[in-house]
Amino acid sequence: MKHYKNLSELHRDNGFTPPENPLFSIYQCKHDCQMGDREFTSDFYMIGFKKVKAGNILYGRTKYDHESGSMMFFRPRQLIEMKNLHLEEDGFLIYVHDDYLNGHLLHDEIKKYRYFDYETNEALHLSPKEEQTVWDLYHKIESEYANNQDEYSREIMLANLDTMLKYAQRFYKRQFLNRAVIAGKTITRFTNEIDKYVAGGLLGQKGLPTVHYIADRLNISAGYLTDLLKQESGKTALEHIHIYLIAEAKNKLIGEDQSVSEIAYALGFENLSYFSRLFKKEVGMSPNVFKKQLIA
Repeated sequence: MKHYKNLSELHRDNGFTPPENPLFSIYQCKHDCQMGDREFTSDFYMIGFKKVKAGNILYGRTKYDHESGSMMFFRPRQLIEMKNLHLEEDGFLIYVHDDYLNGHLLHDEIKKYRYFDYETNEALHLSPKEEQTVWDLYHKIESEYANNQDEYSREIMLANLDTMLKYAQRFYKRQFLNRAVIAGKTITRFTNEIDKYVAGGLLGQKGLPTVHYIADRLNISAGYLTDLLKQESGKTALEHIHIYLIAEAKNKLIGEDQSVSEIAYALGFENLSYFSRLFKKEVGMSPNVFKKQLIA
């Protein structure tokens, strides 16, 4: 497997023109955007727009969903593979080394965009108007990139890249809403998976269900699931797991003759103090006080 530490080698291996900057480069694809049909990793963030007609894009061993015009976001050192790609229209690639971001606000901001961690079937599908917005920003970057870079170039290119990433965040929120209507409410599907987990006796065998476990069951990445639930309900995936388990705990405290510790362990909590803190946070009182009030 190939690992690229510098852009010159990456460009050379893929038949691109040499980069104008050793830490930042762009490349516009003309109906063909190959990356050597090989597995590779790199030290660069990669942002791409592609309307794929045929072929596969693999990210961390999972296939990207690219049924329509889409943007894709890759973190440094993630496994990527592009096989037999053919594009319906032009696309583009942007490569940014972490070092190029040093001292710039985007150095920290880019780490907050969770869509760089969406691994399965979660490319960003753009409407024609959204595509135009993204292409306008790309062309502004391209104009500066190819224009004898000076002391202002880095700031101008990163400012436009920052704007592109902010638009991507906005467009993803629109996608969450649109796809929730098609696929059914994620909260319902999420809760159904926890129901199955509990009914299957997995609390006793494996402990508390994790966000990653439920995301795998729903065929989406953990980051995408959390953002989707946050958009739908204002609460994260982990918060929904906690709400579910505390509801179960309240039911057991009311209806079963078990101690608080027995109930906590039955619900998959290995640490009684953690269970008590979580219960108090959600209910406003400790499980012991809650149980005593019922007895009284």
